[in-house]
Amino acid sequence: MRSENASTNKWGIPPSFQFGYLGILLFMMGDGMEQGWLSPYLIERGMRIQQTATLFTAYGVTIAIASWFSGVLAESFTPRKTMLLGLLIYLAGTIGFIGIGMRTLDFPAMLITYALRGFGYPLFAYSFLVWLSYGTPSAMLGRAVGWFWFVFTGGLNVLGAFYSSWAIRALGHINALWSAVFWVLLGALFALVLNRASFTVNSEARQNKWKELMKGLTIVRTAPKVALGGIVRVINTTAQFAFPVFLPTYMAAHGFTTTQWLYIWGTIFTSNIAFNLIFGFVGDRLGWRQTIMWFGGVGCGLTTLLLYYIPAYTEGSYWLTMIAGIAWGACLAGYVPLSALVPSLVQKDKGAAMAILNLGAGLAVFAGPAIVAIFIGLAGAEGVVWILAGLYFVSAVLTRFITLPKAAIEQEPVYKASEPGVLS
Repeated sequence: MRSENASTNKWGIPPSFQFGYLGILLFMMGDGMEQGWLSPYLIERGMRIQQTATLFTAYGVTIAIASWFSGVLAESFTPRKTMLLGLLIYLAGTIGFIGIGMRTLDFPAMLITYALRGFGYPLFAYSFLVWLSYGTPSAMLGRAVGWFWFVFTGGLNVLGAFYSSWAIRALGHINALWSAVFWVLLGALFALVLNRASFTVNSEARQNKWKELMKGLTIVRTAPKVALGGIVRVINTTAQFAFPVFLPTYMAAHGFTTTQWLYIWGTIFTSNIAFNLIFGFVGDRLGWRQTIMWFGGVGCGLTTLLLYYIPAYTEGSYWLTMIAGIAWGACLAGYVPLSALVPSLVQKDKGAAMAILNLGAGLAVFAGPAIVAIFIGLAGAEGVVWILAGLYFVSAVLTRFITLPKAAIEQEPVYKASEPGVLS
């Protein structure tokens, strides 16, 4: 056991949280399995694309709310209890969505239950992140958090996509949705029962947490560059949540099967996971802002357009489309240094600055489908893609103005300022 603990410590995984990581991976795999195919399936059954976009928009609203409050609830009621609450809400929403809404395509029922389901995974996963931050030695916290995002993204976007590509063929669409409950419950078993990590927080921290939460709102006034960082964070993953609403239908029109699209979608985020690590090192060499601007903003803008136009101009070439997807997933990771840049903008209230980034991550889940719902009827799929690409280019411009204070630059010997307050 000692050698196993030494090994996990070396890799940055706290031994007491090993089962918790596995639980997050399995939970997010179940939660994200329908992301790549639910919209085209509902359209095939007679729903309009605007309705599916509205469905995902409502889902995104509740995710944003739950993302914002998960930390407060975790510290007030302990992460284990908050994660259990997230599990129960997820199960209630899923049972209502599949058992009532999907059975007759009752849109109001689907809207309510799918939105309810959206509260589930932020309360479950982000509460575990709070737990992890309290129970991990500071010397290995960076690596521990990195592993959290590895299993989070790996479950939600990679394993979920690859598993569902098999499940919808072997089980059928409805049974595949029901099978997600198994993976979520299995993940909860590992994260809540087998994970025996302790959690303690002093009473003063609990009492002041609501005050700290309010700082997450007021900081955008006292430190406006943090607000810019939050906007860039929203843009970062807006397309990630817009694409599943309309891109599978577009791909199908160019000859791609649902299975092929799911393979592409899963591979996109396999690429993304790898480049999350790579761009961490690139950011330390090239500079945080430069990496975000050029690889994130400009790179995502160009590859978003490639992902749309390559199927049309190559007669549905699977491998060229796959390459474009891999490139987009890689560039999406170009925004990774944002999590280092934004907290460095302030000397105090770094937690409040991170709260803005968390809120931005949640709002992206809402913003992506909302853009599709509003513009797909007016501008079509091509117009929506240009809007998404344009937002990426805008994020590159905004990042140019997110400059570090001179004191912060001087504390980072890797960077050299070409002028006061500017990161080279």
